[in-house]
Amino acid sequence: MTHVEDELNSQPECWRHAAGQAGAHAPVLPAPGERVAVVGCGTSYFMAQAAAALREGAGQGETDAFAASEFPHHRAYDRVVALTRSGTTTEVLDLLGRLKGRTRTTALTADPATPVLSLADDTVVLDHADERSVVQTRFATTALTLLRAHLGLHTEAVVDDARTALDTPLPEGLVECAQFTFLGRGWTVGLAHEAGLKMREAALAWTEAYPAMEYRHGPISISTASTATWMIGDAPEGLAAQVRDTGGRWIEGTLDPLAELVRVQRLAVAVAAARGLDPDRPRHLTRSVVLAP
Repeated sequence: MTHVEDELNSQPECWRHAAGQAGAHAPVLPAPGERVAVVGCGTSYFMAQAAAALREGAGQGETDAFAASEFPHHRAYDRVVALTRSGTTTEVLDLLGRLKGRTRTTALTADPATPVLSLADDTVVLDHADERSVVQTRFATTALTLLRAHLGLHTEAVVDDARTALDTPLPEGLVECAQFTFLGRGWTVGLAHEAGLKMREAALAWTEAYPAMEYRHGPISISTASTATWMIGDAPEGLAAQVRDTGGRWIEGTLDPLAELVRVQRLAVAVAAARGLDPDRPRHLTRSVVLAP
């Protein structure tokens, strides 16, 4: 078993542990009414998108998401939450350094023994979800689980769905598809982007991701008998039928959206195996992007 397989299989217990710790971490997480920005790079940026949409949708306050390198310094926020598995990503550390003494910051990380400890005002350590693999799985979903639980949006049913995602076979023939499109709505748009990234990183697959309602505005033109369109969350009315009419394959999201992402993680590993690739050694990637001064 690869590192990434072992880590993605451990997610139900990681989520349960993080949800159980949400209350203890509440003092350093966004309070109701605060104006908040959530930042990250790569996978963490897509989790930031999901977390921001969840918080604002829950009526907790205006919440934006940015790639750390694109943070708008002219805007005022009460708190900036940074997601960084390694605690060493250059863009995140640079941003935390610039915000020091100006804006309260909280970093969610797997390793506090890194520069993030001295740069963030507050730190939440999810070391039980740290990973050996380059390709992120359990840290990202565990960090999002903590933030969902902080908002009162996590239940044990989410953990049960994750187990179902791990135990249920993938749809027959899906691995052979030539192209994969992932769709989301609201907070699951970030998950759709992350699903596409997992397939690209682990399996070098041709993938795209869109807000579901945007799929009709051009992207559906690529749908054929060799493509799959995977909906994460509830689909807009009529979209499944339109995709099927093209001859393309439609995958309905039947589980909690975070558990659907686990199914995609499994698909990425399966496609990698079918193509003779090692998902623990993704091409051109390292565990953390650290730029030279």
